[in-house]
Amino acid sequence: MTSTTSEQQSTSILTTKTLVTIFTAAALAFILAFFAPIRNSLTKAIPKATSIRTMATTSPASLKITKRPWSARGHADHDWLYTYHTFSFASYYDPRHESYGPLRVINEDRVKAGTGFGTHSHAEFLIFSYIVNGTLEHRDSMGNLENLKRGEVQFTSAGTGIRHSEYNRNKDDEVHFLQIWAKPNKKGLKPHYETKKFTDEQKQDKLVRIMEYTDRLSSQPGAIGLQADLSMDASILSPGKTVVHEVVAEGPRKIFLQNIMTKRAQPKEGGAKIKVGDTIIGEGDGAYVDGISGLAKIEIESVGEKPAEFLLFDMGPEDA
Repeated sequence: MTSTTSEQQSTSILTTKTLVTIFTAAALAFILAFFAPIRNSLTKAIPKATSIRTMATTSPASLKITKRPWSARGHADHDWLYTYHTFSFASYYDPRHESYGPLRVINEDRVKAGTGFGTHSHAEFLIFSYIVNGTLEHRDSMGNLENLKRGEVQFTSAGTGIRHSEYNRNKDDEVHFLQIWAKPNKKGLKPHYETKKFTDEQKQDKLVRIMEYTDRLSSQPGAIGLQADLSMDASILSPGKTVVHEVVAEGPRKIFLQNIMTKRAQPKEGGAKIKVGDTIIGEGDGAYVDGISGLAKIEIESVGEKPAEFLLFDMGPEDA
């Protein structure tokens, strides 16, 4: 075979391939132009770009959840006062649990009938009491005198200094409440006092904002404002129900959950339980939740045999 013959054959083959390609393209164009159903089917088969959600539920794998068991908290029984301390307080000290973000104190207190905390001083702390059962008398140096009952939250910004007492005047029943302290982001604040009531109906199977950073208060007008990057929600969650908390600000955040006790000890069986990620939080248990960033969502499910009353704190990462 001569080189001329080979070149003629190659040219013939290329010409044939070119004609086939042109014919195929023309046929496809004809089909797409005149047969809409086929065109639509082809269009649907092409994957579309997915949009990015600005708010996504944080997966359990991305969360770091550290359980704080009820019985591992600091505990004291002074007869008149039966208390558990989440963070180091009074004679209880644990360097692993001194504070969390701006949170400095979560004490679950039960004050015996006819007793209470005598007049004492505070300064440079944000102090709020969440009443679970009974009646707590509050009296302070600003002239405030109130008898606080279930659902009421009393807030004091001690600022430059106040004196107050908390007393159970009832002769028969103890008062059960959570006393919570946070560090303000400003010193030398003017002392301030405020009380609001949040009913069981408001909390039923919902998260209700109780406390809110003053810089975000305009978006939560029903909450009590405080001078710290801290939000606190409350819920009474029925068995089988779920609530979702939308993290309140961008950037790294911390979450703390506290399941409130119904009695002086956690029930050995049953009781109120909530679940976040793969962690079960029983009565009196708490949980540190880290690994949260951006605008995320945290899902809490009630997995116990009775409604779970719990508090959820959402805060910036700065230590108290």
